[in-house]
Amino acid sequence: VQVVESGGGLVQAGGSLRLSCAASGTIFSINAMGWYRQAPGKQRELVATITSSTTNYADSVKDRFTISRDNAKNTVYLQMNSLKPEDTAVYYCNARIPTARWGLYDYWGQGTQVTVSS
Repeated sequence: VQVVESGGGLVQAGGSLRLSCAASGTIFSINAMGWYRQAPGKQRELVATITSSTTNYADSVKDRFTISRDNAKNTVYLQMNSLKPEDTAVYYCNARIPTARWGLYDYWGQGTQVTVSS
């Protein structure tokens, strides 16, 4: 299974970006997909997750970010509006996939840089 992100870049404060993430390979189902981020010198933190029935957001991004999912394409999106300099980080996509060998297994993308200038 491969997880590949795209859509990062440089944007001014108040602007918008849309991140995409596609999971590919032998996949029968995906339990959940999500976005995490890691700023320099900080731990990786949850941004948003989505299952077949629920979404979950970090308090810091509620009402600004929207996560959505295309199950047919095994793809998850993160629409980021009203961006702030503190949103600057490497954003990582996660896909939690059931496997026969390990149960639920977390697959990660390589990360995409989001930089918000003030």
